[in-house]
Amino acid sequence: MTVSRRNFTKMMGMAGVAGSVPVLLPINAASQSAKQNTKAKPEDFYNLPMKGNARIIHITDVHGQLNPVYFREPNVNLGVGDAYGRAPHVVGKNLLNYMHLQANSPEAYAYTYLNFENVARIYGKTGGFAHIKTLVNRLRQQAGGKENTLTLDGGDLWQGTGTALWTRGVDMVEASNIMGVDVMVGHWEFTYKEEEVLANVALFKGDFIGQNVRVKEDAIMSDEYPAMVEKFNGSGLFDEDTGYAFRPYVIKEINGARICVVGQAFPRTANANPQEFFPDWSFGIREDEMIELVNKIRAEEKPDAIVLLSHNGMDVDIKMAKNVPGLNAVFGGHTHDGMPEPVEVKNVSGGTCLVTNAGSNGKYVGVMDFDFQNGKLKSMHYKMLPIITDWLPEDKEMAAYIKQMRQTKYSKKIIESRSPKYIYNQSRLGKTYEAILSEKLAIADRLLYRRGNFMGTWDQVLCNALRHEYKADVAMSAGVRWGTTTLKGDWITMEDVMTQCAITYGETYVAEMSGHDLLRILEGVADNLFDPDPYLQSGGDMVRVGGMDYTIDPSKPIYERITEARLDNGHIIEAETMYTIAGWATVNRTPEGRLMWDVVHDYILQAKSKDNILRLSKINHPKLLGVSKNPGIADYPGKLG
Repeated sequence: MTVSRRNFTKMMGMAGVAGSVPVLLPINAASQSAKQNTKAKPEDFYNLPMKGNARIIHITDVHGQLNPVYFREPNVNLGVGDAYGRAPHVVGKNLLNYMHLQANSPEAYAYTYLNFENVARIYGKTGGFAHIKTLVNRLRQQAGGKENTLTLDGGDLWQGTGTALWTRGVDMVEASNIMGVDVMVGHWEFTYKEEEVLANVALFKGDFIGQNVRVKEDAIMSDEYPAMVEKFNGSGLFDEDTGYAFRPYVIKEINGARICVVGQAFPRTANANPQEFFPDWSFGIREDEMIELVNKIRAEEKPDAIVLLSHNGMDVDIKMAKNVPGLNAVFGGHTHDGMPEPVEVKNVSGGTCLVTNAGSNGKYVGVMDFDFQNGKLKSMHYKMLPIITDWLPEDKEMAAYIKQMRQTKYSKKIIESRSPKYIYNQSRLGKTYEAILSEKLAIADRLLYRRGNFMGTWDQVLCNALRHEYKADVAMSAGVRWGTTTLKGDWITMEDVMTQCAITYGETYVAEMSGHDLLRILEGVADNLFDPDPYLQSGGDMVRVGGMDYTIDPSKPIYERITEARLDNGHIIEAETMYTIAGWATVNRTPEGRLMWDVVHDYILQAKSKDNILRLSKINHPKLLGVSKNPGIADYPGKLG
């Protein structure tokens, strides 16, 4: 389909990565090698006796990953302004030094990209809900029992896999109930329809909170919205007077201490995701309201501690911790930052707040122990534990649930959506999720990864697929931070593809766009990433662009960052020339193109060689200026100026 230039300005896109074709390992060599060479677990690796009398356990940004995965951390995570050189904007060896971690250790594997492919074959996969559940049970036991703990989820739980999409997030709600999650907040959760969100909130056995999610006034005054809320036992429209869509906070008693958990959903949901999914809700940072709420809680509830469960992103959390007196700790998410140590922040009143972020994809569990004495908080102790899958046995209940859920059959009823393309893929009807997702497509000719401020090799695959589908000059896709990693020599499966593409608005499109408008889109997205004020950042990475190279200087102001843009054939991008642009995941009007995962699936099958290898001939790494000394970049495969 075609898309107008006016509407196209709200569309996002993605770019790819290239390089020489490396020598391939035998099929599944990475997996076989990992099984043969897995290092023995240090005896006390998961031994964490309680240092205090109340324990908070934190996971975030799981993105639907119920099974173990590979996930490579970034080699580019640039900090600008006050964030220059500060966590989380340090990578590789800089991060090891910053966080006092040893090279060639399990922590180095978990928290950095260093020698990832070789080390992954030694330590194996990370995460897996059955393995996380085993660790969470141990952490509860080490704290003296579940009653001495509180388990928090920072959101982006219900989205990121085929099963999460096809069950409308229900698979993850059920898994979180088995896990025993007590409190959660949301972001991608809101990209299901409002009625689906409310149904999931009603199914969730914990508390779904968010002080910054409000019901729009016209919805409150309508008949339809209150009736929908009532259908799900009041899961939304928590307070008609204040307009809270959900509870703004909850107070939990843990081993005699009263801990208040305030919720903060992703503030820019209405900008980053289609509002058609949540027409009755509004979002925002709402710092002033947060300050007022915390002051009110302190005065009226008199809790022993107040913590923020946030999906702001770490830079926003750090700024908010400075500006909101009374917070003792922030358990953050959204930006997928694996931070083994918290950032200690002094607020405007002189108090101290610890800001944490527990990574993504089930790779880590964060643990904070609170020591209360004589009704006062004496100290806080934090540690984040990487989930090395082979070092933790499966929890039998969780493993059985996951196995059974994946035997569900793909049908029209459970995948009804705004797009008929979900229904009309006849080849999958009647097959189990397991059968669909285990389909082998091709062998990766290199490490396929996505995470990083600029290009990833998985991004290049997606962009190549879009260009192939539409014979486009350029392909674009949002720089989202979810999507797992495939090792060189391993089969690319349909499950891998779905971890890159599984969203509720996965339709593709093609448009004619002037060079002027194309570059302004790139400039706008760059400003979302590199504006010195964290409150003006989106928390994602740079838009991915395939079929085109460009130079970027993050230190420049908006509309001055992008230069030297040209197509792969060397043609300079000219302001008045029209170009064919393909993309997916538009945040406004629904396109009519095929779903992204079908486009990628078919492209891989067509593009692979006779020996089943998918080769990438070029990676569109942009040239970077003025960043060579930034501790947030290392081993950049593109050019530095």
